[in-house]
Amino acid sequence: MAASTAASLGMLRLTVSASWKVDSSPIPVVVNPKPSKKKDKNSNTKLASPQKKTLVAVSDQLTRSQGATEEELYLGYERWLPVAPQVKSPRSIYNAATLAYVGDSVYELYARRHFLFPPLSMDEYNDRVMEVVRCEAQDALLKKLLDDEFLSEEERDILRWGKNIGSGKTRTIKRAGVAVYNRASSLETLIGYLYLTDMERLEELMQKMGFSPGASNTKIMEQFSYKQQWPTPLP
Repeated sequence: MAASTAASLGMLRLTVSASWKVDSSPIPVVVNPKPSKKKDKNSNTKLASPQKKTLVAVSDQLTRSQGATEEELYLGYERWLPVAPQVKSPRSIYNAATLAYVGDSVYELYARRHFLFPPLSMDEYNDRVMEVVRCEAQDALLKKLLDDEFLSEEERDILRWGKNIGSGKTRTIKRAGVAVYNRASSLETLIGYLYLTDMERLEELMQKMGFSPGASNTKIMEQFSYKQQWPTPLP
């Protein structure tokens, strides 16, 4: 009995000793390698080289193209103006005030183009443009057209139709007078009418008044006087 008990205790000690035995060998640690800084010789990736800016002289930017394709032409002229809607009879659709409103914008665009080259300071550029868009200047230019008998009978009829436009621009009327304002409005009406119906004739009209697409060092109004005697009524 005693021998059996001693044997059992010996086996128990052996079991406990075995359970507490720890493996002292080091645990391997896996470390991710650092990426190589060496360039892969087989790689096809190329760094994009910075693009060089091309400097263009101002004179080159202002040079007008001598040739235009058929698609760039409208009634035989370059499309530097917005293309007008095709209207066969503007007087049956629009009133005179509407045509004068459009004509005023077209007239001012011609004036701005005229003084665009050579380059001017903004103050001088604005002064020259404002000098010719005033109703007094338009009145003087219209008188030149009539004195030179440049206008057709149909165009004179448009002038008579447009000179009776009412307006709320009381300050302008007080400065220039009702008659001057009405004649200037009639010219704007004619310009708006030609813009819708005959671009070629519009170009002739504006060139006759002195507006040019090329270089301009002269002021349009230097050759005119605002104080001119007008026949009454407007012919």
